[in-house]
Amino acid sequence: MRKRVIEVLLVSLLLASSALAFAQDPAKDADAAPDKDAKAAKKDEKPIPPEKTSVSHGSVEVGGRAIRYTATAGNVLIRDDKTDKPNASVFYVAYTAERGRHDADRPITFFYNGGPGSSSVWLHMGSVSPVRVESASADATLPPPYHLGPNPYSLIDKSDLVFIDAVGTGFSTPVGKGEGKDFWGVDQDLYAFAKAITRYVTINQRWNSPKFLFGESYGTTRSAGLVNLLQSQGMAFNGVVLLSSILNYGANSPGLDQTFIGALPTFAAIAWYHDKVSNKPADLNAFLNEARAFAVGEYAVALAKGQNLSSSELDAVATKLSRYTGLSPQYLKEANLRVNQSRFRKELLRGERRTLGRYDGRYEGIDLDAAGENPDYDASDTAIAGAFTAAFNNYLEGTLKYASDAAYKTTSFDIIRAWDWKHKQPGSRFPQRQPYVAGDLARAMRENPKLQVLSANGYFDLATPFFATEYDLSHMQLDPSLRGNLEFRYYPSGHMVYLNVDALKQFKSDLDAFYDRAVGAERRY
Repeated sequence: MRKRVIEVLLVSLLLASSALAFAQDPAKDADAAPDKDAKAAKKDEKPIPPEKTSVSHGSVEVGGRAIRYTATAGNVLIRDDKTDKPNASVFYVAYTAERGRHDADRPITFFYNGGPGSSSVWLHMGSVSPVRVESASADATLPPPYHLGPNPYSLIDKSDLVFIDAVGTGFSTPVGKGEGKDFWGVDQDLYAFAKAITRYVTINQRWNSPKFLFGESYGTTRSAGLVNLLQSQGMAFNGVVLLSSILNYGANSPGLDQTFIGALPTFAAIAWYHDKVSNKPADLNAFLNEARAFAVGEYAVALAKGQNLSSSELDAVATKLSRYTGLSPQYLKEANLRVNQSRFRKELLRGERRTLGRYDGRYEGIDLDAAGENPDYDASDTAIAGAFTAAFNNYLEGTLKYASDAAYKTTSFDIIRAWDWKHKQPGSRFPQRQPYVAGDLARAMRENPKLQVLSANGYFDLATPFFATEYDLSHMQLDPSLRGNLEFRYYPSGHMVYLNVDALKQFKSDLDAFYDRAVGAERRY
């Protein structure tokens, strides 16, 4: 009997437990759904790395003076404005010179390349960092091994140097809920760089240091917008270096002729270099001044007439244009006097079955088909890409002691394919479809009348012709009191001025003078 009572109690307890469990199931399922969604959402988030650095030390002799420096490879986290959570990790390499206790604050310069979609490896490995990879000038660099050595033309004697990779290049990458579209656009990129620079300045106590921006190619587009943005946020700058500039993408719109006018003096420089100019003058500068005058004079007038240009006028202008471009009058007439840089690169040396480099017209390439319309590749790019990429990757682990599971992206073509070209200029109501940032730079110069700007240009650069840069910067409508803050310098080189060591030597001298003016020659470094 007692056994029977126990069995009945056990069964009752079991039934009660089952009923309770059954009653709780709907609530349990309801709770499970959000948990599942949360886990899925978390799975879509990318890991957020800590901010970390790898520190090493080196020394370089510049101008007969040995300068000891600290090299820091690291990352900073930037945050989404809405959530205040990290959405990107930005990689940089910084060089800071040792200084005495009573030395004044050293200037600091932030460097970046362009693309869009390029890392800073080109400026880092070739221009004014304490190290520089050796490469052939106007010829293909030999295969490995490559030599990376001390750079006697480094800017480390004048400024600390920080090389920054845009998000999606180098080791810079979206994290957390960040996505490429958050950073891949004119204005998105400006805000990302502004946050990265502000973060670096803050954690390294550099708010009181004299500050400079140094961009190359699309990096000049970034600099023009970035200096205005950062100054509007309270970070004033001493100077901006624009190396191989493009400040107005709208000039390339169909139906406009300014792009052909802007390219003409560069065509003339390259034709002169390759001995395609009849009765070649000894003085390149004098010849280019002739080309400038013709470009904005007879040539511009002829293009403005469009299809209403008479046959006699067409013949006369084509004959003169042939002298400056090295192309035949007949070819120029067939092209309606409008030859883009790609056609020029294919046509000038067609008789020798050679093409020209885009970044540097001194370089020569060999196409499979000499009768084609456009070059197969850019010889000035392929000539140095292997050396820069290999040297930097070897330098990262061997000297900087920076290890990463990810590959270093020197260039990302996904970025330029996805790029949002719209730009909202300060004071404008609607965004531009193609960025014009000379207006941003002009505003920065008006609001900071001590801001100095240096425009550095290569004569043989087809990617960003120097005459087009002159036009854009001379149309900023600067007040007469500000025009002395803008200066131009020219070099017998291409887009990457520093590939020609003689040009780099002169560039370094010009930078020294520029920094002295922008900071004050009496400042002790």
